[in-house]
Order: sequence, then C-alpha cells, then structure tokens
Amino acid sequence: MKKSGLLVLVVLVLLLSSNALQAQCSICTKTASQLGEGPAKALNSAIIYLAFAPLAIIGFIGFRWWKKEQTIIASEAQSNPHS
Repeated sequence: MKKSGLLVLVVLVLLLSSNALQAQCSICTKTASQLGEGPAKALNSAIIYLAFAPLAIIGFIGFRWWKKEQTIIASEAQSNPHS
C-alpha cells in the first residue's frame, strides 16, 4: 500500500510541475497575456500552488473515508460469513 501511495505522489508532482499545465480561468488568462510571458508563468504556477492545498485536503478526507469503509466491510464479512 505504501508503494502505491508513493507512486501516486510522484505522478502528482510530475503532473503539477509540467510546463504545459494550464490552470487559469478566462479572466486570469486575459490578465496574464497583458503581463507578458514571465509573469504569466508565475501567475499560472501560483494558481496551481494555491489549488493544491484544498485538493490535497479533499483527497486525504476521501482516502480516510475509503479506508474506514474497507475496514467496516471486512469486519461485516468476518462477523457474517454465510452471506
């Protein structure tokens, strides 16, 4: 399980560090195009950076919920083997 978590983390870091990743809404895109290439890349990186924390929290909560459901299902299967 730890290996798959590490693999997911590595893939996520690689995806977030991609230069082709665009996380701008239409208003931010228009503003960034007026700023020039350097500030536009910085703005895009900042948007991705700020979006990572809420997405990580949601992922963590979802993972904990999934693990708890798996333990509940396993305990129900052990207590009722004839079903």
